[in-house]
Amino acid sequence: MITADVHRNLKLRIAVGFVRKFLDIMLAPLMVIHFARLYGAATAGLMTLAIAVAVVGCTFAGGHLSDTLGRRPTLLLGETGSAAALVLLALANSAWWHSGGATFCCYLLSTSLFGIAVPANDAMMVDVSTPKTRAQIYTINYWSINVAFLLGSLLGGFAFGQYFFALLAGAAVLAGIIALITLAAISETAPRGHAGQVQDRRWLKTLLGGYMTALRDSVLARLVLAALLIRSVEIQISYYIAVRLSDEFGRQQLLDIGGWRPTVNGVEMLGILRAANTLIVVCLALFAAWLFRRLSDRQRIFGGIVLFTAGYMVWGASNAPWLLLAAAVVLTIGEIMSVPIRQVLLADLVPAEDRSRYMAVYQINVQLGMIVASLCVTIGTLVPAAGMSVLFGLFGVGAMLLYRSLFRERDARAALPQPVLAQESAQP
Repeated sequence: MITADVHRNLKLRIAVGFVRKFLDIMLAPLMVIHFARLYGAATAGLMTLAIAVAVVGCTFAGGHLSDTLGRRPTLLLGETGSAAALVLLALANSAWWHSGGATFCCYLLSTSLFGIAVPANDAMMVDVSTPKTRAQIYTINYWSINVAFLLGSLLGGFAFGQYFFALLAGAAVLAGIIALITLAAISETAPRGHAGQVQDRRWLKTLLGGYMTALRDSVLARLVLAALLIRSVEIQISYYIAVRLSDEFGRQQLLDIGGWRPTVNGVEMLGILRAANTLIVVCLALFAAWLFRRLSDRQRIFGGIVLFTAGYMVWGASNAPWLLLAAAVVLTIGEIMSVPIRQVLLADLVPAEDRSRYMAVYQINVQLGMIVASLCVTIGTLVPAAGMSVLFGLFGVGAMLLYRSLFRERDARAALPQPVLAQESAQP
């Protein structure tokens, strides 16, 4: 659990991250369904794409603002604006006013504005943590996000129809509470000399110049590519694996207990695998430090990636239900082993003066992962399931090679004279 010496900002940001992830998971699929009902599936897809593009742009803008104006002002801008847009979104679906156009604009605005806050939030968690506490902090954050995923999925699914307005109104209230917490209790954490910088009229040149510097950094490129390879495997549960199970997994019997012989089809099996993955994370993630206490960071990342990749390779080719469930256990243990340490490695390697920009660039792996996963669906129509499993294995091997080089980079930096190290990890 979180110890008493952990900075107050960290405790609050983990709580805020839980609420925000809960809202995202609860609202995102429901809004897509809502748009599809209003405008048709094709138009809804284009609307969703527009939202994704806007979020990417706002994330980059937020990274620049966080490194120049400071973490707290950027968080306030994003969270206050997002809450206000959610209020309008609820009103646009109330008994007094119904507007599909306003619904789309308000949801676009809310999601985009919160995208501005994401790099500041990620940078703040690094600002006020230490190398010794980061594994603990990221483990708890990983656990809380999965709990939010579970609860958000359940509530959103049951409340969508009859209680859609109440759901949106509740989301607006929670977003407002997030903004109030940031206003009342969050302090500035940006390294001295970087928060509150005055911007001249060449702000666009400054923004682009900062990101060009980040993009030329080979360490950041390796971090992004390694994360992309892992993400490209992880997201297959919603892309290639989902399609394969739907097409290839015929209805099968799971159990034979007395007269109880439950059967599942491919879509139902997919839901079981998703639920198993989330429940195992919720039950075990908080004990990761104890479970893997004898392992080094290297062993946790490499061992975790091996288990994670092996599990997905089974998911990519097998149609045996209990083998799929066993693979779910294996790959989830791999996730729990490696995810917090991968976040620690990222935190250790990004420079303090451009932390938010680096975090914004790092987030590209999420969108790129979706593109790779989409391509895998097409490739899967040309390549047999065993071939796709081999491809997943190659992604895992590539990620391990990249992380091996990144560990060497971290070791080289640790060998630098102490004043340089202190400057990079100084606490505000």
